[in-house]
Amino acid sequence: MTDAPESLMIFAAGFGKRMGRMTESVPKPMLSLAGRPMIDHSIDLAREAGINRIVANTHYLHDRIAPHLLAHDVVVHHEVPDILDTGGGLKSALSDLGSGPALTLNPDAAWTGRNPLTQLLEAWLPDMQALLLLVSTETAGRSAECGDFSLESGKIHRKGPYLYTGAQIIRTEKLREIGDPVFSLNRYWDLLAESGPLHGLIHDGGWFDIGHPDGLARAEVMLRTGYV
Repeated sequence: MTDAPESLMIFAAGFGKRMGRMTESVPKPMLSLAGRPMIDHSIDLAREAGINRIVANTHYLHDRIAPHLLAHDVVVHHEVPDILDTGGGLKSALSDLGSGPALTLNPDAAWTGRNPLTQLLEAWLPDMQALLLLVSTETAGRSAECGDFSLESGKIHRKGPYLYTGAQIIRTEKLREIGDPVFSLNRYWDLLAESGPLHGLIHDGGWFDIGHPDGLARAEVMLRTGYV
């Protein structure tokens, strides 16, 4: 495989407000999932996929998460004074990620089945701009109206019966064309789509987004039983 990503960005800077009191003194990626900090599962996925250069951005409760990340040989990119959102955070960390395409991963999800990062790496082709890992709304226990994308012949379009899982491979060269320091990946996807299609891949396994306290409990059930 040529043009293979060699680095991973984990987005760990958010406030985790939907978790309520659970994140008043603990950053969301450090909440326990199956007996370990949530972000450790993301680090494991990267190591298992052969990715050794891992970068994580931090902001909220930086002092609580940074020592843990450094102990796991993760490069910490501290966003100060402001949080930069996903696109801005990725752009700000380019010097740590290196040149070429990069993997990105949201740590607040539970996975079953094949390693999602391995799936992306095996499907990545040099002519792709971005490859997003998706699950159907049905698999995620959501209504079809909640979907993010449609998928046709491996190419994605806005709106449809698939959800973005928070895992992808993306080319980073055009990030510098966005002058604003704070922006989302949605804006960057739109920029990339101006010059060609974005691609999608369906995850071979289960996935659950941990967006609230009940979601954390349901994710634990999925990891134990395979079902949400």
